[in-house]
Amino acid sequence: MRGVDYYELLGVDRDATAAEIKSAYRSLARSMHPDVGGTAGTFRLLQEAYETLNDPVRRADYDNAAEPIRPKAAERRRRRDFGDDPTYVPKQPRLRLDDIPWWDAVDPNARIRYLPIIGPDRAPTLALVGGWSLLLLAGLAVELTAVLMGVWLSLLVASGVVIVLLLRRHIRAHRTDRSFVAEYGGRRVFGLPDVQHERAQQLTAELCAKYLTRLPGVRVFHGLSWPDSVFEDVHHAVLCGRRLVLVESKSWLPGHYTADDEGTLWRNGHPFRGGATRLPEGVATFEELLPGVAVRGVVLIYPSRAGDVTTVEQDGDPVSPMTPAQFVRDIGRWLSQDPATVDREVFSTVLDQVVAH
Repeated sequence: MRGVDYYELLGVDRDATAAEIKSAYRSLARSMHPDVGGTAGTFRLLQEAYETLNDPVRRADYDNAAEPIRPKAAERRRRRDFGDDPTYVPKQPRLRLDDIPWWDAVDPNARIRYLPIIGPDRAPTLALVGGWSLLLLAGLAVELTAVLMGVWLSLLVASGVVIVLLLRRHIRAHRTDRSFVAEYGGRRVFGLPDVQHERAQQLTAELCAKYLTRLPGVRVFHGLSWPDSVFEDVHHAVLCGRRLVLVESKSWLPGHYTADDEGTLWRNGHPFRGGATRLPEGVATFEELLPGVAVRGVVLIYPSRAGDVTTVEQDGDPVSPMTPAQFVRDIGRWLSQDPATVDREVFSTVLDQVVAH
């Protein structure tokens, strides 16, 4: 649109990366969408700016048609050079299975237990059936008086009715489990990671599929929104039983990363200005959405150029920066405390938040 600078509209520099443009668009779209008080025309303009700058060919045409970059802008660009190497491709860690403490403690073929349990426990039901059978045999084996015969028949009928009701509940519970398995049992991963623009998200998807799916109850989700949002607010989520991990995949500079009690990120002992995370807010949002479910957040960091990323051992912090290897060890161990449970209600709630189908 003539007279509008798309870079200024999105609030990014002219050398902004695709990830920075995407992040700026998502942030502005949340406040400019017509559903939250914005105007349709302004939102269309925002979409046009994003679609133009997000497409390399259209962006090149737009830049060629725009006026030359002013010297101050070029100087500002040099000051904002954080040292990323656009040609660098991070690699997955090579983990020895002996170094994964929970690996051999998990049976990947264990029978899955589905929650909530809607049928009676099997042991009491079998005990009741056994008692009813003994009562029947005892009454048939001895000669009973008329009074005892009446008592025997009453007990037999009453216990028989209870058994029938319990068996009907067993059948109903079995059908519910079979229906759930028929619809979702053959799938462990739901949604699609944003691999077109974010290499880090693809690496995390591969990491979860390779290691965490050894836990039979694990379900992996890619591209989730917060409740009442139409955007991808969470890169990944891993659910096992009533434990949920929200994950953001980041490609950041090598260094030593930590987080304080408020979830603020630090790099090499200084507040980290090279990127941001919304995980503290996301963890609080999903804790409210899923009462009784333990929710953690992980910022999974891949180096953006040659060098090592290091973090400290985490002790169940709500939000923690982690390396891929640490993620497999620590989060896998946390989830493996209940490795073969699938909560149907929690699963359905998380699946409803997947936007990247």
